[in-house]
Amino acid sequence: MKNHSAILNRMFMVFGLVLLVPFTIGLQLVRVNFVEGDELRQLWNEQAIDYIPIPAQRGNIYDEDGSLLVTNNVVYKAAIDPKINGLTSDQISQVCDSLAKYTGQSARFYRQKINRAPNRSRYVVLNKRINTEAYQALQQLDIRGVILEEEYKRKYNFETLAAHTLGFVNHDLTGMSGLEKEYNEKLSGEDGVQQVRRDRNGRIYAYLGAPRKQPRQGYSLHTTIDSHIQAIVEEELKAGIEKTRSTSGSAIVMDPQTGAIKAMANYPTFNPNNPASLDKTNRRNFTISDMIEPGSTFKLVTAIAAVEQNKVKLNEQFETPEDGKTLIHGQWMRDHDPLGTLSFPEVIQKSSNIATAEIAMRLSKDAFYQYARNLGFGTPTNIDLPNEKSGRLSKPYEWSQVSLPWMSIGYELQVTPIQLAQAYAAFANGGTMMRPYLVKQITNGQGNIVSRTENVPVREIAKKSTIEKLYPIFKDVVSDSGTANYAQVPGLSIVGKTGTAQKYIDGQYRNEYRSSFVGVFPAENPKYVTLIVLDDPDTYPPYGGVTAGPIFRETANRIAGLDDDIEKQILQQEQDNDVWAYTPNLKGLTKEDAQALLTNQNLSYEFDGTGDWVVDQSPDSGNELSPKDNITLSLSNSISQNEVKELSEGYSTIPDVGGMSMRKASVLLNSRGFEIKMIGSGTIYTQFPRPGDTMKHGRTVTVRGKAKPLESLTTNGVSE
Repeated sequence: MKNHSAILNRMFMVFGLVLLVPFTIGLQLVRVNFVEGDELRQLWNEQAIDYIPIPAQRGNIYDEDGSLLVTNNVVYKAAIDPKINGLTSDQISQVCDSLAKYTGQSARFYRQKINRAPNRSRYVVLNKRINTEAYQALQQLDIRGVILEEEYKRKYNFETLAAHTLGFVNHDLTGMSGLEKEYNEKLSGEDGVQQVRRDRNGRIYAYLGAPRKQPRQGYSLHTTIDSHIQAIVEEELKAGIEKTRSTSGSAIVMDPQTGAIKAMANYPTFNPNNPASLDKTNRRNFTISDMIEPGSTFKLVTAIAAVEQNKVKLNEQFETPEDGKTLIHGQWMRDHDPLGTLSFPEVIQKSSNIATAEIAMRLSKDAFYQYARNLGFGTPTNIDLPNEKSGRLSKPYEWSQVSLPWMSIGYELQVTPIQLAQAYAAFANGGTMMRPYLVKQITNGQGNIVSRTENVPVREIAKKSTIEKLYPIFKDVVSDSGTANYAQVPGLSIVGKTGTAQKYIDGQYRNEYRSSFVGVFPAENPKYVTLIVLDDPDTYPPYGGVTAGPIFRETANRIAGLDDDIEKQILQQEQDNDVWAYTPNLKGLTKEDAQALLTNQNLSYEFDGTGDWVVDQSPDSGNELSPKDNITLSLSNSISQNEVKELSEGYSTIPDVGGMSMRKASVLLNSRGFEIKMIGSGTIYTQFPRPGDTMKHGRTVTVRGKAKPLESLTTNGVSE
């Protein structure tokens, strides 16, 4: 009986426990749905809601005229989830076939990518970059499991053009160099945010009415770069480096009135669309980050300091040693050639190191240092580019006995190319140093101006009277008697200075050089300062006038062709200096031959005496003629045999075609049996060979017209 009662008690207990479970569940359901339902539903909603960024588009970069230099390209990525329910083998084949049609890869290639993916992979990238046609074709398939993604890539429309100035971005579209880095925050904009739902598998779904914060698109930069000038500078710099077999080179074109940079180039260069294409050294902007000993271009500091401090007279004479070298505090200083006795202007024109050092040693250390600082050396220019170096200009108390004379010729200090350009720009505009800059204004997505760059004067480098005294002297550097005669452009007035400095390597100066030339043009009302720097040219001599000068000449000549005002000045100067014609050599010709030659060239003439032979003439051959001049020919019935100018068969006398039109000159030369090579157009201003010479039929006479900017003519040798 007792056992039966115990069993019943246990059964009731178990039954009670069994009834308690559903009762408890029921209570929980009531609590969840009715008592705490609202709070729990809110909690679930918060856990299911997520936020994803809406990327902002990076701003564009434009040149001075509004040409689009840098923008964004949309790039499509194609992927697939091979494990999604309902995806069939036929559908996978359709995807692979569509990709193969537009990408050049085979369908088998994409099939193998899927087959080789890990068993649990739910995301297999088929192609990281597909075109719009492929993207649309995959969309039209409407196959579940195909994943299409959009992302933006930076596009540099002109590839290597201004690469070092523009810079490049990384895979996250973050600026890594150049303007891209300096203005990264402005260009990047601000990402937006979109609210989405996320399921238990982590998949994201948009839903109707979800809150959204629109992105603020990046601001756009409008630069001072002139794409035409930039292209010219890059082409001429590359050609000059290849011709001189230099290791590398840099060039800057700057507006001296405002400080605006029109062009900035380095070679070797790189393509910012693929910045890994070259060694990272080539991605460095040498114009602002390379510190170099400037050589003779630094003599501007010495000249300004000495003239302003009244330590030198413009008519003063300096005797340099016959062997071209002198001992200064135990160290030999040399001129490039023995230069003899020089006036002060000739010291600059012929770039005498010895005379420059003598002048500098009349100055106090503090005075020389202050003028160097006034011209911007030893401090950054604060150009709107990253990684600018400030150069190296030690304090006077750190100098040795030889520091002052060697600094005066551009040694024992380091400058950057942009500092040199800034200093000569200040010299060009009358003495006001301007801060160089590249971005003139920033606009938002609607084209409204957010900020504008004002021209920033830094300081006055010297008295205006000092600049006015020195300016003509530096103009004569670019002349037949100066070190920069290879930099001359016919018809264009130029102020400039050459520079050549040995490189200091491993504690000693070696037979490696940096050669440079900085030129200002036009000399009157200057518009451009152009600096060319070459690293280790493999030529002899390696002087800046011989190596960098011709690069400047070709660059300035082409830039002048783009500028209507400068071109008009050149044409006007040519007309002012134009020679209408030269007197041909007529001695020894028969009267009939001389008469025919002069008639064809529209030259006025008269005969003196009688006879069949020309025995004398006035003026002599080669003299300049104006349209009003008359040539007098003396005639005789006899002439000595050695004076007879008989033309061999197949030869003719070259007529003077100066002042003629191209068409008229062509007819005349062809009638004489010559070919003609025409350079330029319009009125002929020069020809080669000379008029009056004899030449075999079929040879070519080169004539030059003056409707286009003049090309450089043959120049004499140069030394520096």
